[in-house]
Order: sequence, then structure tokens, then C-alpha cells
Amino acid sequence: MDITIFPGKSRGAVTVPPSKSMAHRAIICAALAQEGISRIENINYSQDILATIQCLKQLGAEITCEENSLIVKGGISYHGLNEAVHCNESGSTLRFLIPLFALKEEKTVFTGEGRLLQRPQTIYQDIFRKQGLLYAQNPENITIQGRLKPGVFEVPGNISSQFISGLLFALPLLEGDSLISILPPFESQSYLKLTLDLLKQYGIEIQQKDKFTLLVPGNQSYCSHDYRIEGDYSQGAFWSVLSAINSPISCMDLPEDSAQGDKAILTILQQCGAKISAAEKGKGLTVIGGQLIGREIDLADCPDLGPILMVLALFCQGKSRIYHAKRLRYKESDRIAAMEAELRKLGADITSTEDEIFITPKISYQAKELIETHGDHRIAMAMAIAATKCQNSVTISHGEVVEKSYPNFWEHLENLEIQVEKHD
Repeated sequence: MDITIFPGKSRGAVTVPPSKSMAHRAIICAALAQEGISRIENINYSQDILATIQCLKQLGAEITCEENSLIVKGGISYHGLNEAVHCNESGSTLRFLIPLFALKEEKTVFTGEGRLLQRPQTIYQDIFRKQGLLYAQNPENITIQGRLKPGVFEVPGNISSQFISGLLFALPLLEGDSLISILPPFESQSYLKLTLDLLKQYGIEIQQKDKFTLLVPGNQSYCSHDYRIEGDYSQGAFWSVLSAINSPISCMDLPEDSAQGDKAILTILQQCGAKISAAEKGKGLTVIGGQLIGREIDLADCPDLGPILMVLALFCQGKSRIYHAKRLRYKESDRIAAMEAELRKLGADITSTEDEIFITPKISYQAKELIETHGDHRIAMAMAIAATKCQNSVTISHGEVVEKSYPNFWEHLENLEIQVEKHD
């Protein structure tokens, strides 16, 4: 499905979808509770969340999907493992669940779509090898076999905190205590904090000895717990930038006290000269752009903001430098290369190194050819926001990729009075 976006002023309000990061974690914790029933409110059934739900059902959880909430009866039984555990294209699902399926002796085969099985998994490979367990990966699947044992786990902190979170879900269920030693530099610390906060709410004790050391007592049990998922700052970033570079809109359900790392979008916008105020009604905010100035932006703790920050830089006076960006190259696409290619189609002045992006703004932008999404939801959404400020209409291919994380994105863009046309 191709999407054509016409330039125009944004108006109105948008309710930001619930946090995908928090939803993954809450559903996993609820699924591991051996007794009781958990109700998880404010669910957005993106492809990634549906992948986690299906995999947890194979783990043994009973999950009932209502319109925007889940009823979860937990418990590990590993039924349904005669079939592969299919993670679709969700890196969170795969990395969070590998250690949980390694709590049993039998073989488990994980499959996926897109670039999922090309994304780095060497941390688990090294852990399994050191414990004498099977870990085999090829372009079609990952196969594991053998029961994870308690012990000391050394994990690099500069690849993805998802590996640490995956271990934290599983290690409390082992018979003995474990220690996770995080090797500096430690990036994406905010995502680890989300995991620790959710674990505590579901009855799991983790002792953080210092920034790099986590003691995980064994023989613990998850407790059932009702939970509401708050709005997602990584998705709200698209609307916050739209509000800054176009015309002000209200972004609802973005709590001020959120622990999400992608809340950094607000600080970055303020550093660029934008003003942020509370929305007129309800819990939310409005970003007012004005004269924006290019800055140096550190992506170490908020890599998912990369694509939309490149769009923001197009409309900031002076050169912008985005650094600690290397992990963008290992997402659903190489997000640096993809954004570089597509923004140049608009006439952007953008260059990059392995770890940095440099953008110098131009007076105006005009689409010269079809914009490709590279199979990546964040590329599609970022380019859509840029399109609203181009001199002509912009057509984006394969607009359906947004279903991975934000199925209602195009409808929400239309609701903000931006003209959108869909072509099958």
C-alpha cells in the first residue's frame, strides 16, 4: 500500500498509543505469575505485541485479548512447543524470551521475519556456550537446548539492554542466585530501569549493587498484578516533532513522571529552542517550535528516536550532529543508511559515519521520487512527518509497515488535518 501525503498545517490533538516497551514487559511478567489473574489495560495490538502474546501462550500462559486490554492467567507449562516459536519481526520478543524458554531441557526453535535473525544475538550465544548449552543460529532460525544455570553473567552494555532484561525475567526462577555484571560503556540504561520497575511490581526482587552490577536471588515467584500501560514517548516523538516543525498540536497520554528513556525527546526539543506546555485538556503536552537551532544529540540512551531526530534536524538552523548512533544500523533496517537515502530524495544535505549523522538544513524540500520504507515502521513514520513540510506531495511505499508498532498511524495523521491518500 502506497501512501501519498500532502503538505499542510497540523491541527488538533492525538492520543499517543500505549508504550510498546512497557507492554512487552508487563505481559511477560503477568504470564510468569503462577497464581492469580492479571488485567493489563490500554493495549495496542501491534504486530510486535501480538508476537509476544502468541509466544507466551506457547510458554503456557492463558491470555484473553479484549478490545484494549488483556486478561492473563500465568504459569509455565511449555505446551505447544512441537511448533517453532515465531517472533515475527520483534527483536524485543526474541531477546526477552530466549532465556525463558531456556528454563527447560528440551529443544526450542525460534523463527522470525525480515532482518530479525540477522540482528546481533552474540551475547546469548556466548552465554549458552559458556554453560555448555546448544545455541545455533542461521538465517532461518535459532535453536537452543539445555537448561540455563544460575551463575555470573557478563554482558556488554553497549549492544542492547534487551539481553539484560531477558536474563532478568528468567534468572529469578532458577534454583540459585545469579549475578549480572554489565561491561561499560552502558547504554540504554532507561530501558533497564523499566524492566526493574515492572519486575518489582510483579513481586520480583533484584538488588542493584551499583550501576554495573545486579544481584538476582533465585527461587522467586511472580505475583499477578493489574497494570495500565502509559503512552509511548517513542511514538509520541513523531507527533512532538510534527508539532515543533509544523503547527502546534496536543499530544495526549504522555505522563510527566514517565521513566521511559525516549522521554528525552522533550529535552532535545527544548535544547533546540522549542517550548513545551501542558495540553489544554487531560494529561498531555503541546510543543511550540518557533526558531529551532541545530544541536549535538546523544542517542546512547534513546536509539529509537534516531529517525525522527534526523527529520527535526532538517528544520533547525545550523548544522546538527547526532552521535552514538551505531545501533541504528542493526534495527529493522540500517536506519542511518535508510534515512540518508530517503532524505536525500527530498533534497536534504545529510552525511554519516559508522556512528554519527550530520545534517545541514536547506530553505525548502521537495520530493523527487518515491520514498521507500526499507521494511521499517520508523522510517515510514519519520518520512511522513517530513512530508508535511515539503513543497509538493510525497508518496511513501509500503505504508503498511507501520502495523509493526502503530497500526493507526495514518488515521491519526489524517485526524490532525493532514491530507493522506492510500493506494492499494
